[in-house]
Amino acid sequence: MALAEEASMSEQVTGPKSYFPSIEQKYGLSIDAWFERLRPLAGQKHMEQVAFLKEQGMGHGHANALVHVFRAEHEGA
Repeated sequence: MALAEEASMSEQVTGPKSYFPSIEQKYGLSIDAWFERLRPLAGQKHMEQVAFLKEQGMGHGHANALVHVFRAEHEGA
């Protein structure tokens, strides 16, 4: 087994970020692209941001996970 493979297996992503690969696959946009769509909504409430993503066709669980990470990493909330 290659060292990179061992590292990736030992560093399994958990929490909201664990949804990121399926979000990118299902909706066809990168996580950064979704963050760019959320940027104009910075300062709004969590559920308002989730509602925006759901209006874009995203499921509730995926939207909630994306907003959670966006707020933690891009808004300082």
